Amino acid sequence: MTSPAQRAAPTSVPPGEPLRLQVLAALAQHRIATTTQLRGMLRPAGTRQLMSRVLNKLRSDAFADSTVLPNANRSRTHAWYLTPEGARLTRDLPALRGRPPYPITSATAASLKTTHTLTVVRAHLAFAADARRLGHEHGPWDWTPEVSHSIGEGERVMADAVMHYTVTGPDHRQKLRAFIEVDRTTMSSERLAVKLIEYARLFQYEAQPVGRRRTSTAGPAWLRWYPVFPRVLFILTGASRTRLDNRISDLQAMVAQHPLVAHLAREVRLGAAILEDIENHGPAQAVWIPLTGGTPQPWTDL
Repeated sequence: MTSPAQRAAPTSVPPGEPLRLQVLAALAQHRIATTTQLRGMLRPAGTRQLMSRVLNKLRSDAFADSTVLPNANRSRTHAWYLTPEGARLTRDLPALRGRPPYPITSATAASLKTTHTLTVVRAHLAFAADARRLGHEHGPWDWTPEVSHSIGEGERVMADAVMHYTVTGPDHRQKLRAFIEVDRTTMSSERLAVKLIEYARLFQYEAQPVGRRRTSTAGPAWLRWYPVFPRVLFILTGASRTRLDNRISDLQAMVAQHPLVAHLAREVRLGAAILEDIENHGPAQAVWIPLTGGTPQPWTDL
């Protein structure tokens, strides 16, 4: 779990750093990734052989290891993660200094996180590819997984990721942020919609110093990390389009029916899209359903 103080802002590894260090940093950032995903993340124009050589050397040095994913066509796809030794090494990288390591101690432990984590990486890569195509800024260090925020009463909301994205034009730069929720249809539709209540509570939550009376000037706690409250984007996959459309309808119903969520929706952009749509067409296309209702839009226009 990532604390906002450590992970709310994007970090960077200079592009001139050796690929070996970039791979270590990417695995520290994203937890688990396949060879193909790491190539798309760090060397989209490079060869698979180059990435494989680096990963195999990291494994021989005991800094990284992999688990083989089950595959219907019997091809061997490796998902890579840091060993405890690799996690210790990344603490000395300038971009990751002071952030907690997340070592995975065995292939069995990796398999418990693999499917969801790789799906989250898929979502990131769709935004990264779109940014390259459009000349915008969004790279491996602008996607921070598993960011946790207190919402009071000892409870927390955990975003699958916080995304930082900069839209660039001839005479302007627009910095955008989003909480990302990736739904693989492994939880009930109602439980998914409850995430909106948690974000609504975060939007209103004001932390108070222990032992002091409540003041009216403290302001919402999220202002400690974000200049404006990030968009909330749901990315759905893992079921038929009809079932996914129904889950989006349930998210819209929560917006319409719950007073806290309705208040959030008046102030914060909320949208949902199907993962395969953003991969096939790009997140900047009109594939996002506004949770307040209306026609599909690009995520930047929600």
